[in-house]
Amino acid sequence: MSDSNTSDSSSYVYREARADHTHQYLWQPVKKPLAQNGLDRLFELGCGNGAFAFELSSRDIKVTGVDPSEDGICIATNRKNAAGHGPDLFLGNAYDDLAARYSTWPCVVSLEVVEHVYFPRKYAKCVNDLLEPGGIAIISTPYHSYVKNLALALTGKMDQYFTALWDHGHIKFWSIPTLTELSAEQALHCEQVQRVGRFKPIGKSMICVFRKK
Repeated sequence: MSDSNTSDSSSYVYREARADHTHQYLWQPVKKPLAQNGLDRLFELGCGNGAFAFELSSRDIKVTGVDPSEDGICIATNRKNAAGHGPDLFLGNAYDDLAARYSTWPCVVSLEVVEHVYFPRKYAKCVNDLLEPGGIAIISTPYHSYVKNLALALTGKMDQYFTALWDHGHIKFWSIPTLTELSAEQALHCEQVQRVGRFKPIGKSMICVFRKK
């Protein structure tokens, strides 16, 4: 996410409407807490090109979302116009007052976003502000741990994994304790953590479910 005074992912480039590779291990686990909580409407913070929002919309879940990428929102808008239906997706970011603009929601979904933000506390506050009391936030981010980092070091893949050559790439590297601590500052209680992609000790991402107290 970005604001007008900060240059980060606001120029993130999307060239097509299809989902990226992360959908293979993220989407199904994310749908489970949605079903478990009987949710039929949510806000997606960092919707990209709208791929997941359209997937949820096809399952009769009302989705409103924002992303700072003009390319992504343009692709999503064109797709909705062509289909005549779909999610409501707009330009915006976690540093805006999104709750004032879009009200509050029973659920906020934010997939592979928090690792890109310069100001994670502003991001966490935005998530909290968007949530209704008792609502849930489903946040995913690449998984990091001592075991995984040791495996990367021993296999010589540290530079590949933590590449500094990726424009608009990852700038924060979250572990379960640090993401839980960030959310707790906003009174978001961690109810569930699932590591997905590969097996648990070296999972590709973690999906955390937080509930607003």
